[in-house]
Amino acid sequence: MYTIVVTGGAGFIGSNFVRVALRDPEARVVVFDKLTYAGHRESLAGLPADRCDLVVGDIADGRAVAEVFADSRPDWVVNFAAESHVDRSIDGPRDFVEANIVGAFEMLEGVRRYCDAGAPDGFRFLHVSTDEVYGSLGPSGLFSETTPYAPNSPYAASKASADHLVRAYRETYGLPVLLTNCSNNYGPYQFPEKLIPLMILNAVDGQELPIYGDGGNIRDWLYVEDHCEGILLVLRKGELGRKYNIGGDNERTNVQIVDRICATLEESLPSSENPSLGRAGVAGYADLKRFVKDRPGHDRRYAIDASRIREELGWQPRFDFDSGIRATVEWYLNNRDWCDAVQGNEDARRRLGLSVEAGAPRG
Repeated sequence: MYTIVVTGGAGFIGSNFVRVALRDPEARVVVFDKLTYAGHRESLAGLPADRCDLVVGDIADGRAVAEVFADSRPDWVVNFAAESHVDRSIDGPRDFVEANIVGAFEMLEGVRRYCDAGAPDGFRFLHVSTDEVYGSLGPSGLFSETTPYAPNSPYAASKASADHLVRAYRETYGLPVLLTNCSNNYGPYQFPEKLIPLMILNAVDGQELPIYGDGGNIRDWLYVEDHCEGILLVLRKGELGRKYNIGGDNERTNVQIVDRICATLEESLPSSENPSLGRAGVAGYADLKRFVKDRPGHDRRYAIDASRIREELGWQPRFDFDSGIRATVEWYLNNRDWCDAVQGNEDARRRLGLSVEAGAPRG
């Protein structure tokens, strides 16, 4: 068997990756997670206990990182652990510096020590990043692996800093690192502050569907399982020191996303059968849409050129946007217990990000 340490493995993308990795019966996964508001034991429920261990700890704690390396002796490490919500970074950037910059530094130092002490042959460290490091696009063009960095939020700047550290540790110390930058993910186990789960849950509960600005901000949407399969492929076959963009080629405006969710809910849970809409005084889910004040520094458009991972490694997404949204809506409808458990006492759907408007999506 081989061992993968997955930092942030109790979070959204991390927990989905753990499930994808464990499809291989020879894989053992050690989840290293701080279990903050966005990381939960519930997201690891049902996984094989003999091949999946949870270690609670902070990637910004060098001693804890060293202990995980020493105790698990990993063959691979994948770093998902990060603060990742733009509005939270506007209100409290210090947490993002600690988790995303200091955390990446401590992980790289841990890798350096591990390699110096004799890591297993074929050891690799993959750092998961975001397309937001590239800034904002105009009406045309795509982000490639050579696009200059131009982050526009504290979150994006912290992730850009981590990317630079990964590159520097490769160039300076020759570490066996890989880097991926992804577009917006959606799917199961996403904390309900993000656009898609927030809109699904608000609509089902008959609450307003707040949309930033004019709703015209564009993102390239990637179903999380496709992303995780791409990461695993890069981990296995990617060229060391290389970076790979992973995108879904599914550009949509925010208002198009909300409209698609409303239409899908009408198929899965018709508004005529949902008493919450009657109590809200509306006839259909789309009647809940509201346009609210935009957030500061809101990038207008992101879009990923994923030709490198397609051409070099043969990756292809299996979900188009419609099939991914249907699967996502069904998951949230069928897993309200998970949603209630992870939100706890926090009002996860309350807007942050320096605005007086209430209830708008974060991320």
